Amino acid sequence: MLAVADLHIHSKYSRATSPGMELETLSKWAKIKGIDIVGTGDFTHPEWYKELEKKAIETDAGFLQYGGVNFCLSSEISCIYSQGGRGRRVHVVVLSPSLEVVAQINEALGKRFNLKSDGRPIIGASALELAEIVLNISDKNIVIPAHIWTPWFSVFGSMSGFDSLKECFGEKARDIYAIETGLSSDPAMNWRLSELDRVQLLSNSDSHSPEKIGREANVFELDHLTYEEMYEAIRYKEKGKLACTYEFYPEEGKYHYDGHRLCNVSFAPEETKKHHGICPVCKKPLTIGVMNRVDALADRPDGFKPKGAAPFESLVPLKEVLGEAMGKPAASKAVDGEYFKLIKVFGNEFAVLHAPAAKLKKAAGDRIAEAVRRVEEGRVKKVAGYDGEYGHIIIFGKDEKEREVGQKTLGEF
Repeated sequence: MLAVADLHIHSKYSRATSPGMELETLSKWAKIKGIDIVGTGDFTHPEWYKELEKKAIETDAGFLQYGGVNFCLSSEISCIYSQGGRGRRVHVVVLSPSLEVVAQINEALGKRFNLKSDGRPIIGASALELAEIVLNISDKNIVIPAHIWTPWFSVFGSMSGFDSLKECFGEKARDIYAIETGLSSDPAMNWRLSELDRVQLLSNSDSHSPEKIGREANVFELDHLTYEEMYEAIRYKEKGKLACTYEFYPEEGKYHYDGHRLCNVSFAPEETKKHHGICPVCKKPLTIGVMNRVDALADRPDGFKPKGAAPFESLVPLKEVLGEAMGKPAASKAVDGEYFKLIKVFGNEFAVLHAPAAKLKKAAGDRIAEAVRRVEEGRVKKVAGYDGEYGHIIIFGKDEKEREVGQKTLGEF
Protein backbone atom coordinates (compact mmCIF):
# COMPACT_ATOMS: atom_id res chain seq x y z
CA MET A 1 0.00 0.00 0.00
CA LEU A 2 1.05 3.58 -0.63
CA ALA A 3 1.19 5.71 2.52
CA VAL A 4 1.70 9.48 2.45
CA ALA A 5 3.67 10.68 5.49
CA ASP A 6 4.46 14.18 6.73
CA LEU A 7 6.74 13.51 9.68
CA HIS A 8 7.85 17.01 10.72
CA ILE A 9 5.29 19.51 11.96
CA HIS A 10 4.81 21.55 15.13
CA SER A 11 2.14 21.72 17.81
CA LYS A 12 0.42 24.74 19.29
CA TYR A 13 3.13 24.71 21.98
CA SER A 14 5.82 25.91 19.59
CA ARG A 15 6.47 29.60 19.08
CA ALA A 16 4.83 31.27 16.09
CA THR A 17 2.39 28.43 15.48
CA SER A 18 -1.36 28.38 14.98
CA PRO A 19 -3.57 27.43 17.95
CA GLY A 20 -5.11 24.97 15.49
CA MET A 21 -2.02 22.75 15.68
CA GLU A 22 -3.81 20.23 17.88
CA LEU A 23 -5.11 16.73 17.27
CA GLU A 24 -8.67 17.71 16.39
CA THR A 25 -7.69 20.11 13.62
CA LEU A 26 -4.66 18.19 12.43
CA SER A 27 -6.67 14.99 11.90
CA LYS A 28 -9.27 16.98 9.95
CA TRP A 29 -6.67 18.54 7.65
CA ALA A 30 -4.76 15.29 7.21
CA LYS A 31 -7.90 13.85 5.61
CA ILE A 32 -8.43 16.95 3.47
CA LYS A 33 -4.83 16.78 2.25
CA GLY A 34 -4.67 13.01 1.80
CA ILE A 35 -2.00 12.26 4.44
CA ASP A 36 -1.93 8.83 6.07
CA ILE A 37 0.75 9.45 8.72
CA VAL A 38 1.30 12.80 10.43
CA GLY A 39 4.11 13.61 12.82
CA THR A 40 2.89 14.73 16.22
CA GLY A 41 5.68 17.29 16.50
CA ASP A 42 6.91 18.60 19.85
CA PHE A 43 6.72 15.38 21.89
CA THR A 44 9.33 16.86 24.26
CA HIS A 45 6.87 19.49 25.52
CA PRO A 46 5.26 18.29 28.78
CA GLU A 47 1.80 19.68 28.05
CA TRP A 48 1.70 18.33 24.49
CA TYR A 49 2.89 14.94 25.71
CA LYS A 50 0.01 14.90 28.23
CA GLU A 51 -2.48 15.74 25.48
CA LEU A 52 -1.16 12.99 23.25
CA GLU A 53 -1.28 10.50 26.09
CA LYS A 54 -4.80 11.52 27.09
CA LYS A 55 -6.54 12.04 23.75
CA ALA A 56 -4.87 9.68 21.30
CA ILE A 57 -5.00 5.90 21.20
CA GLU A 58 -1.65 4.12 21.10
CA THR A 59 -1.85 1.23 18.66
CA ASP A 60 0.12 -1.97 18.21
CA ALA A 61 1.32 -0.52 14.90
CA GLY A 62 3.61 1.92 16.73
CA PHE A 63 1.51 4.98 15.90
CA LEU A 64 -0.96 7.05 17.86
CA GLN A 65 -4.39 7.31 16.37
CA TYR A 66 -6.88 10.15 16.58
CA GLY A 67 -9.90 10.83 14.39
CA GLY A 68 -9.00 7.95 12.09
CA VAL A 69 -5.53 9.37 11.37
CA ASN A 70 -2.19 7.80 12.30
CA PHE A 71 0.25 10.03 14.18
CA CYS A 72 3.95 9.22 14.38
CA LEU A 73 5.64 10.46 17.55
CA SER A 74 8.05 13.15 16.42
CA SER A 75 9.82 16.22 17.71
CA GLU A 76 12.27 18.83 16.44
CA ILE A 77 15.07 19.81 18.81
CA SER A 78 17.36 22.82 18.44
CA CYS A 79 21.00 22.17 19.36
CA ILE A 80 22.96 25.37 19.98
CA TYR A 81 26.59 24.90 20.94
CA SER A 82 30.20 25.65 20.01
CA GLN A 83 32.45 23.31 18.07
CA GLY A 84 35.62 23.90 16.10
CA GLY A 85 35.84 27.50 17.26
CA ARG A 86 32.41 28.39 15.84
CA GLY A 87 28.90 28.71 17.15
CA ARG A 88 26.71 25.90 15.80
CA ARG A 89 22.95 25.77 15.47
CA VAL A 90 21.58 22.48 14.23
CA HIS A 91 17.94 21.37 14.19
CA VAL A 92 17.25 17.66 14.51
CA VAL A 93 14.00 15.71 14.08
CA VAL A 94 13.51 12.60 16.22
CA LEU A 95 10.97 9.86 15.41
CA SER A 96 10.01 7.38 18.11
CA PRO A 97 7.97 4.14 18.24
CA SER A 98 6.05 4.57 21.51
CA LEU A 99 4.99 6.89 24.31
CA GLU A 100 7.12 4.82 26.69
CA VAL A 101 10.26 5.46 24.66
CA VAL A 102 9.36 9.15 24.33
CA ALA A 103 8.96 9.38 28.11
CA GLN A 104 12.51 8.08 28.48
CA ILE A 105 13.83 10.64 25.99
CA ASN A 106 12.00 13.42 27.80
CA GLU A 107 13.31 12.26 31.17
CA ALA A 108 16.90 12.17 29.93
CA LEU A 109 16.70 15.60 28.29
CA GLY A 110 14.57 17.13 31.06
CA LYS A 111 17.24 16.47 33.66
CA ARG A 112 19.58 18.85 31.86
CA PHE A 113 17.49 21.18 29.72
CA ASN A 114 14.29 23.20 29.95
CA LEU A 115 11.68 21.38 27.86
CA LYS A 116 8.80 23.61 28.98
CA SER A 117 9.84 26.85 27.30
CA ASP A 118 8.99 25.86 23.73
CA GLY A 119 7.62 22.98 21.69
CA ARG A 120 10.91 23.02 19.82
CA PRO A 121 13.28 23.13 22.81
CA ILE A 122 16.72 24.70 22.68
CA ILE A 123 19.37 22.52 24.27
CA GLY A 124 23.02 23.24 24.92
CA ALA A 125 24.17 19.89 23.58
CA SER A 126 25.82 18.99 20.30
CA ALA A 127 23.99 17.12 17.56
CA LEU A 128 26.32 14.19 18.31
CA GLU A 129 25.40 14.22 22.00
CA LEU A 130 21.69 14.40 21.22
CA ALA A 131 22.02 11.44 18.83
CA GLU A 132 23.85 9.44 21.51
CA ILE A 133 21.14 10.14 24.09
CA VAL A 134 18.27 9.27 21.75
CA LEU A 135 19.79 6.18 20.15
CA ASN A 136 21.04 4.77 23.44
CA ILE A 137 17.45 4.76 24.68
CA SER A 138 16.20 2.79 21.67
CA ASP A 139 17.72 1.81 18.34
CA LYS A 140 14.21 2.09 16.91
CA ASN A 141 14.38 5.86 17.32
CA ILE A 142 15.30 7.71 14.14
CA VAL A 143 17.50 10.83 14.16
CA ILE A 144 17.02 13.05 11.10
CA PRO A 145 18.96 16.27 10.51
CA ALA A 146 16.23 18.81 9.72
CA HIS A 147 16.10 21.05 6.62
CA ILE A 148 19.81 20.38 6.18
CA TRP A 149 20.65 23.40 3.99
CA THR A 150 18.86 26.23 5.83
CA PRO A 151 21.49 28.93 6.50
CA TRP A 152 20.94 29.49 10.20
CA PHE A 153 19.82 26.20 11.78
CA SER A 154 21.06 23.11 9.97
CA VAL A 155 23.86 20.61 9.45
CA PHE A 156 25.07 22.19 6.19
CA GLY A 157 23.86 25.73 6.90
CA SER A 158 26.13 28.47 5.57
CA MET A 159 25.96 30.47 8.81
CA SER A 160 26.39 27.82 11.49
CA GLY A 161 26.76 24.38 9.94
CA PHE A 162 29.35 21.81 8.92
CA ASP A 163 30.75 20.49 5.66
CA SER A 164 29.81 16.85 6.24
CA LEU A 165 27.58 14.62 8.36
CA LYS A 166 30.72 13.10 9.89
CA GLU A 167 31.96 16.50 11.02
CA CYS A 168 28.64 17.14 12.76
CA PHE A 169 27.72 13.72 14.16
CA GLY A 170 31.15 12.12 14.53
CA GLU A 171 30.99 8.35 15.05
CA LYS A 172 27.19 8.54 15.16
CA ALA A 173 27.07 9.65 11.52
CA ARG A 174 26.79 5.96 10.63
CA ASP A 175 23.49 5.87 12.55
CA ILE A 176 21.99 8.73 10.57
CA TYR A 177 19.76 6.95 8.04
CA ALA A 178 17.92 9.92 6.58
CA ILE A 179 18.12 13.65 6.11
CA GLU A 180 15.39 16.19 5.46
CA THR A 181 15.96 18.19 2.28
CA GLY A 182 13.88 21.22 3.38
CA LEU A 183 11.66 23.51 1.34
CA SER A 184 14.55 25.30 -0.40
CA SER A 185 16.15 22.19 -1.88
CA ASP A 186 14.90 19.10 -3.69
CA PRO A 187 16.40 15.61 -4.17
CA ALA A 188 18.08 16.59 -7.45
CA MET A 189 20.15 19.19 -5.62
CA ASN A 190 21.09 16.69 -2.90
CA TRP A 191 22.10 14.04 -5.47
CA ARG A 192 25.14 16.21 -6.18
CA LEU A 193 26.69 15.14 -2.83
CA SER A 194 27.98 11.57 -2.96
CA GLU A 195 28.03 11.29 0.85
CA LEU A 196 24.23 11.48 0.84
CA ASP A 197 23.84 8.40 -1.39
CA ARG A 198 23.59 6.11 1.64
CA VAL A 199 20.77 8.03 3.36
CA GLN A 200 17.11 8.48 2.50
CA LEU A 201 16.19 11.95 1.28
CA LEU A 202 12.97 12.75 3.12
CA SER A 203 10.68 15.73 2.67
CA ASN A 204 8.31 17.14 5.27
CA SER A 205 6.28 20.30 5.67
CA ASP A 206 7.76 21.69 8.93
CA SER A 207 4.30 23.19 9.19
CA HIS A 208 3.24 25.75 11.79
CA SER A 209 -0.43 25.81 10.70
CA PRO A 210 -2.90 23.03 9.83
CA GLU A 211 -3.46 24.10 6.21
CA LYS A 212 0.27 23.86 5.47
CA ILE A 213 0.71 20.21 6.41
CA GLY A 214 1.61 18.06 3.43
CA ARG A 215 3.15 20.90 1.41
CA GLU A 216 6.05 18.44 1.28
CA ALA A 217 5.63 14.75 2.08
CA ASN A 218 6.95 11.23 1.62
CA VAL A 219 5.17 8.38 -0.14
CA PHE A 220 6.12 4.96 1.25
CA GLU A 221 5.28 1.59 -0.27
CA LEU A 222 4.49 -0.56 2.77
CA ASP A 223 2.98 -4.01 3.18
CA HIS A 224 1.49 -2.94 6.50
CA LEU A 225 0.95 0.52 7.95
CA THR A 226 3.30 0.22 10.92
CA TYR A 227 6.15 2.18 12.45
CA GLU A 228 8.39 -0.87 12.10
CA GLU A 229 7.90 -1.06 8.33
CA MET A 230 8.37 2.69 7.95
CA TYR A 231 11.51 2.46 10.09
CA GLU A 232 12.90 -0.31 7.87
CA ALA A 233 12.01 1.63 4.71
CA ILE A 234 14.00 4.59 6.02
CA ARG A 235 16.92 2.67 7.52
CA TYR A 236 17.62 0.07 4.88
CA LYS A 237 16.73 2.01 1.72
CA GLU A 238 15.05 -1.02 0.16
CA LYS A 239 14.36 -0.30 -3.49
CA GLY A 240 10.89 1.11 -3.98
CA LYS A 241 10.01 1.38 -0.27
CA LEU A 242 10.29 5.16 -0.59
CA ALA A 243 8.10 5.38 -3.68
CA CYS A 244 8.63 9.13 -4.11
CA THR A 245 8.56 12.46 -2.32
CA TYR A 246 6.28 15.41 -2.93
CA GLU A 247 8.33 18.59 -3.12
CA PHE A 248 8.00 22.33 -3.19
CA TYR A 249 9.68 23.78 -6.20
CA PRO A 250 12.85 24.68 -4.25
CA GLU A 251 12.73 28.23 -5.60
CA GLU A 252 9.56 28.68 -3.54
CA GLY A 253 11.46 28.08 -0.29
CA LYS A 254 12.65 30.93 1.90
CA TYR A 255 16.37 30.44 1.42
CA HIS A 256 16.95 29.23 -2.13
CA TYR A 257 18.95 32.26 -3.36
CA ASP A 258 21.43 34.52 -1.57
CA GLY A 259 20.48 38.00 -0.54
CA HIS A 260 19.28 40.58 1.93
CA ARG A 261 15.54 40.86 2.43
CA LEU A 262 15.65 44.37 3.94
CA CYS A 263 17.81 45.60 1.08
CA ASN A 264 15.62 43.90 -1.54
CA VAL A 265 18.71 42.14 -2.91
CA SER A 266 18.32 38.63 -4.32
CA PHE A 267 21.25 36.94 -6.08
CA ALA A 268 21.88 33.63 -7.78
CA PRO A 269 25.28 32.17 -6.74
CA GLU A 270 27.13 33.54 -9.76
CA GLU A 271 25.89 37.05 -8.99
CA THR A 272 27.01 36.68 -5.38
CA LYS A 273 30.49 35.78 -6.59
CA LYS A 274 30.61 38.94 -8.73
CA HIS A 275 29.88 40.97 -5.60
CA HIS A 276 32.34 38.95 -3.48
CA GLY A 277 29.52 37.95 -1.11
CA ILE A 278 28.82 41.57 -0.12
CA CYS A 279 25.44 43.30 -0.36
CA PRO A 280 25.69 46.23 -2.80
CA VAL A 281 23.17 48.22 -0.73
CA CYS A 282 24.31 47.93 2.91
CA LYS A 283 27.86 46.66 2.21
CA LYS A 284 27.46 43.80 4.70
CA PRO A 285 27.88 40.05 3.99
CA LEU A 286 24.94 38.49 2.18
CA THR A 287 22.94 35.63 3.67
CA ILE A 288 24.20 32.69 1.61
CA GLY A 289 21.31 30.51 0.53
CA VAL A 290 20.81 26.86 -0.24
CA MET A 291 21.68 26.81 -3.94
CA ASN A 292 25.04 28.47 -3.29
CA ARG A 293 25.82 26.15 -0.40
CA VAL A 294 25.01 23.07 -2.48
CA ASP A 295 27.36 24.35 -5.19
CA ALA A 296 30.11 24.81 -2.60
CA LEU A 297 29.88 21.27 -1.16
CA ALA A 298 28.89 19.31 -4.28
CA ASP A 299 31.31 16.76 -5.71
CA ARG A 300 29.08 16.04 -8.72
CA PRO A 301 27.72 18.16 -11.55
CA ASP A 302 24.21 19.52 -11.74
CA GLY A 303 21.93 16.89 -13.27
CA PHE A 304 23.68 13.84 -11.80
CA LYS A 305 21.29 11.12 -10.56
CA PRO A 306 22.54 8.23 -8.40
CA LYS A 307 21.52 4.72 -9.36
CA GLY A 308 18.34 3.64 -7.58
CA ALA A 309 17.46 7.12 -6.30
CA ALA A 310 13.79 7.53 -5.35
CA PRO A 311 11.88 9.81 -7.74
CA PHE A 312 10.16 13.02 -6.70
CA GLU A 313 7.34 15.25 -7.86
CA SER A 314 7.41 19.05 -7.71
CA LEU A 315 3.99 20.30 -6.66
CA VAL A 316 2.38 23.63 -5.84
CA PRO A 317 -0.23 23.74 -3.05
CA LEU A 318 -3.69 23.50 -4.55
CA LYS A 319 -4.91 26.82 -3.17
CA GLU A 320 -1.99 28.58 -4.85
CA VAL A 321 -2.81 26.85 -8.13
CA LEU A 322 -6.46 27.85 -7.84
CA GLY A 323 -5.54 31.43 -6.95
CA GLU A 324 -3.38 31.70 -10.07
CA ALA A 325 -6.08 30.21 -12.28
CA MET A 326 -8.88 32.31 -10.80
CA GLY A 327 -6.91 35.55 -10.51
CA LYS A 328 -7.67 35.67 -6.78
CA PRO A 329 -5.55 35.58 -3.60
CA ALA A 330 -4.96 32.03 -2.40
CA ALA A 331 -6.53 32.98 0.94
CA SER A 332 -9.72 34.42 -0.61
CA LYS A 333 -13.26 33.11 -0.07
CA ALA A 334 -13.61 32.41 -3.77
CA VAL A 335 -10.56 30.15 -3.76
CA ASP A 336 -11.73 28.47 -0.53
CA GLY A 337 -15.06 27.70 -2.15
CA GLU A 338 -13.48 26.13 -5.23
CA TYR A 339 -10.94 24.26 -3.09
CA PHE A 340 -13.52 22.50 -0.95
CA LYS A 341 -15.70 21.80 -3.97
CA LEU A 342 -12.82 19.92 -5.56
CA ILE A 343 -11.95 18.14 -2.30
CA LYS A 344 -15.54 16.88 -2.19
CA VAL A 345 -15.34 15.61 -5.79
CA PHE A 346 -11.89 13.97 -5.65
CA GLY A 347 -11.52 13.11 -1.95
CA ASN A 348 -8.37 15.01 -1.01
CA GLU A 349 -5.84 17.57 -2.25
CA PHE A 350 -3.26 15.12 -3.55
CA ALA A 351 -6.00 13.38 -5.53
CA VAL A 352 -6.93 16.70 -7.15
CA LEU A 353 -3.30 17.47 -8.03
CA HIS A 354 -2.99 14.03 -9.68
CA ALA A 355 -6.44 13.92 -11.27
CA PRO A 356 -6.80 12.98 -14.97
CA ALA A 357 -7.14 16.11 -17.10
CA ALA A 358 -10.56 15.14 -18.47
CA LYS A 359 -12.04 14.64 -15.00
CA LEU A 360 -10.50 17.85 -13.74
CA LYS A 361 -11.86 19.80 -16.71
CA LYS A 362 -15.32 18.43 -16.04
CA ALA A 363 -15.17 19.32 -12.34
CA ALA A 364 -13.34 22.66 -12.48
CA GLY A 365 -13.14 23.93 -16.06
CA ASP A 366 -10.37 24.31 -18.61
CA ARG A 367 -8.30 26.99 -16.89
CA ILE A 368 -7.90 25.19 -13.55
CA ALA A 369 -7.20 21.91 -15.33
CA GLU A 370 -4.56 23.65 -17.44
CA ALA A 371 -2.98 25.19 -14.31
CA VAL A 372 -2.67 21.76 -12.66
CA ARG A 373 -1.23 20.28 -15.87
CA ARG A 374 1.42 23.00 -16.14
CA VAL A 375 2.53 22.44 -12.55
CA GLU A 376 2.80 18.68 -13.21
CA GLU A 377 4.90 19.30 -16.31
CA GLY A 378 7.08 21.96 -14.72
CA ARG A 379 5.94 24.63 -17.18
CA VAL A 380 5.98 27.41 -14.64
CA LYS A 381 8.01 30.52 -13.92
CA LYS A 382 9.93 30.41 -10.64
CA VAL A 383 10.76 33.48 -8.58
CA ALA A 384 13.29 32.35 -5.99
CA GLY A 385 13.00 33.01 -2.28
CA TYR A 386 15.94 34.44 -0.32
CA ASP A 387 16.97 35.50 3.20
CA GLY A 388 13.70 34.39 4.83
CA GLU A 389 11.43 35.60 2.01
CA TYR A 390 9.34 32.91 0.33
CA GLY A 391 9.61 32.64 -3.42
CA HIS A 392 6.60 32.08 -5.64
CA ILE A 393 5.48 30.20 -8.70
CA ILE A 394 3.83 31.89 -11.68
CA ILE A 395 1.70 29.58 -13.79
CA PHE A 396 0.19 31.99 -16.31
CA GLY A 397 2.03 34.80 -18.06
CA LYS A 398 0.78 38.39 -17.98
CA ASP A 399 -0.62 38.12 -21.49
CA GLU A 400 -2.68 35.12 -20.40
CA LYS A 401 -4.44 36.73 -17.47
CA GLU A 402 -7.28 38.06 -19.60
CA ARG A 403 -7.02 35.59 -22.47
CA GLU A 404 -8.05 32.04 -23.10
CA VAL A 405 -5.60 29.39 -21.92
CA GLY A 406 -3.51 27.92 -24.72
CA GLN A 407 -3.01 31.05 -26.86
CA LYS A 408 0.45 31.70 -25.39
CA THR A 409 3.11 29.52 -23.88
CA LEU A 410 5.37 30.11 -20.92
CA GLY A 411 8.26 30.47 -23.36
CA GLU A 412 6.77 33.86 -24.23
CA PHE A 413 7.15 35.36 -20.74
